[in-house]
Amino acid sequence: MRTFRDRVRHALMFEAVALAIFIPGSAAVFDQPMNHMGVIGIVSATIATVWNFVFNMGFDRAMLYLRGSVQKTMAIRVAHTFLFEAGLVVMLIPMIAWYLGIGLWAALLMDLAIVTFYLVYGFLFNIVYDWMFPVPAAVRPQGA
Repeated sequence: MRTFRDRVRHALMFEAVALAIFIPGSAAVFDQPMNHMGVIGIVSATIATVWNFVFNMGFDRAMLYLRGSVQKTMAIRVAHTFLFEAGLVVMLIPMIAWYLGIGLWAALLMDLAIVTFYLVYGFLFNIVYDWMFPVPAAVRPQGA
């Protein structure tokens, strides 16, 4: 298990590195000013963080009410991921369209590209993070 301090370091590093890559990269890919993509990146990350907290609390409460448990099967995990992303898309598309002065379709395509970036980035970031900051052997489960 990772410590609270390590989790805070992970979260802060994740967002800082992501924005350092996202802002100039998305400005170039989408032909938008860096300051506009900076606003999109920071606002999106903030909304995603708050939504993650709210959604997961609600999802766990719904599971407990409907199933009597918060244990997730693979199908529930897939539904959880899809519902989380769908909610985030519903919140972000209008904001992106309004702020950049683009249509909803263009904002949807942009958001799908952003989601793809974060999926790949998150996967790679966590591999590198685990290599740079391994869990101390004393707290690893036996056989790990």
